[in-house]
Amino acid sequence: MKLGSALLEIMSKKVSAVADEMALTLKRTSRSTFVKEAGDFGVGVADLNGRIFAWPSDSTVSGVSSIFYPIEGLVDAISDLEPGDVIGTNDAYTSQGLATHLSDYHLVRPIFHDDRIVAYGWCFCHFCDVGGRVPGSVSPTNLEIFQEGLRVPPIKLVRRGALNEDFITIFTANSRTPDLNMGDFKALLAALRTGEQKVERLIARHGVETFMACQEELQAYSEAKARDVLRALPDGVYEFWDYVDDDMVTRIPFRIRLKVTIRDGTVHIDLTGTDPQVPGSLNYPSMGQLRSGFTRRLVTFICTGDKTIPFNAGIFRPFSVTNPPGHVLHAEYPDAISSRVDTTRRLNDVMNGILLKAVPDRMAAPAGGASVTLVLSEHDPRGGQQIVNVLQSMRGGMGAFRGNDGVDARDVSYVNMKNQRLETIEGQSGVIIRDYDVHADSGGPGQWRGGVGQMMTVEARRDGSTLIIQGMDRIRFPGWGVFGGRPAAPFRIVLNKGRPEEKELSRLDRLDLNAGDTVTIMMPGGSGYGDPFERDPEAVMDDLRLGFVTRAGAKRDFGVVATNKGLNRQATEKFRTTRVRQNVRAEFDFGSEREAWERVFDDATLLELNRQLMTLPRSQRFDKRHWIFEQVVPDMPAAGMGRVAAAIGDPDEARARLADAMAKVFGNSTESPAHSR
Repeated sequence: MKLGSALLEIMSKKVSAVADEMALTLKRTSRSTFVKEAGDFGVGVADLNGRIFAWPSDSTVSGVSSIFYPIEGLVDAISDLEPGDVIGTNDAYTSQGLATHLSDYHLVRPIFHDDRIVAYGWCFCHFCDVGGRVPGSVSPTNLEIFQEGLRVPPIKLVRRGALNEDFITIFTANSRTPDLNMGDFKALLAALRTGEQKVERLIARHGVETFMACQEELQAYSEAKARDVLRALPDGVYEFWDYVDDDMVTRIPFRIRLKVTIRDGTVHIDLTGTDPQVPGSLNYPSMGQLRSGFTRRLVTFICTGDKTIPFNAGIFRPFSVTNPPGHVLHAEYPDAISSRVDTTRRLNDVMNGILLKAVPDRMAAPAGGASVTLVLSEHDPRGGQQIVNVLQSMRGGMGAFRGNDGVDARDVSYVNMKNQRLETIEGQSGVIIRDYDVHADSGGPGQWRGGVGQMMTVEARRDGSTLIIQGMDRIRFPGWGVFGGRPAAPFRIVLNKGRPEEKELSRLDRLDLNAGDTVTIMMPGGSGYGDPFERDPEAVMDDLRLGFVTRAGAKRDFGVVATNKGLNRQATEKFRTTRVRQNVRAEFDFGSEREAWERVFDDATLLELNRQLMTLPRSQRFDKRHWIFEQVVPDMPAAGMGRVAAAIGDPDEARARLADAMAKVFGNSTESPAHSR
């Protein structure tokens, strides 16, 4: 059956409305504020191949970028599905990567019509705690999946409408927040039932054959429109890379590297040059396949280029991937994976760099590049019971682009979650929010300024509290400036800021607090675009009045002299004319820390190092890699606690140490690019 264009448009709106109703049901019936207010959930309706064809028009956690969930991995695991069944999992390794960490439970309900399955309702949400080593379950220093909580392989959670009580017993016994989890679990079930009811009504109105036909036709339509947008990208091979500050087990950065081939509306992503797996939980469980974590920037490019495109899995059909095992974007059992978003967020920035090379006038500079989630664990003074609450998800700014500043304090380039109300935070947990503002001077200077990040100060009210801090990055290597723009300010976190005992902190996963202790989190900004000395002085004065830029920052970064009376135009002109500006890069300004690092660890050397590491057994790679870096940079500081250049010393001597270390590990016959200089 072939649908006409008018009917296809009608069905597109109606299946999207089904998903909208599912999202509203889940949001309104959920228990935890992280789902109800922040919006860490997703819903959709999938075809018989497990590909989503119905997505909410008002997406929450990830927007349209996350449509490509491999639901077939869950469906294929259980064959005897009946009306009223609900199957679920939170385990990446037994669901072909549907779940990407244990905190996300994915549920699927087969939708029947006349004794046959016509679609699958799908939803997920993030549970506050699923057990494991730390409150909240997510920690970058987890070393294996068993430390991250209760693993649930694909099973029937509901059988013919009856809840699996044995599962519920185990589920609640393995969480620090059983009541919150059960409330959210029931909300998931309610969302699936809503989707089933809405599909039944849709079939009653348009017939089952129309409903079945629209599933593939909508995806084919979106595929064609996506290819049309991608044809705006010049054909060619593009390469780019960026770094995560460290792996949280050592102080050594690791690199995400992409080689992207664009041909006539198709995009092939090669991950081969990415660094090997790390021992902590920053590995991403892609299972060797194409995943939405690789393509978010591409999808937002498509949806910006064509705002009429229906949201469904057809958008992903022009993409393909080379994804061999062994690297940090291809986790292997039993790798820890709970902090995988830190790694895919950096990949998002790398893809942003690829697109800037391809279409520089259409792309923004990179966004803040960090998303911090604060989880508080404390004991209820009334009964001693442990309480775990997700306090807030904090965001950086977005990158500037030609003709426009970046968005301030609202980075939606990777996820689209919302802030939680401060009254809710204080009402449900033992903290006081002392300050919640923008992080002044954090946006990258440029003719168009990068958006500033958020800033928040949290004060503990009870002794023995523990703050779990997820997602810290961009402390060492801030987002890079574009076409004369400057890098953004790095991420900062300070204990007891403004007091005699003030202490600057580096990357960590937990911080023990007593009553009166404060923690100030200063998110990074987006990066700048264009020479900052070309910025309109009046725009800088507006930034100054709004608190986005300080007076010192206005002069230092933009050459604008402000007084108590306002803009001093004469002094500004003189300062901009006579001051020796910082080097203006023609394309990308990566900042002094990355430049110092790459004087030794350049692209060719790291590619050769990774090639040699991949010849070793998996059990040896990390230890050998760590040993090599220790020989080259034995005094590598923690991120933000010292300068890379100082730790490296003389770059020529460091390159010689690197060549010697590689020769000792891989044999004297192997000459590294560093040694051959």
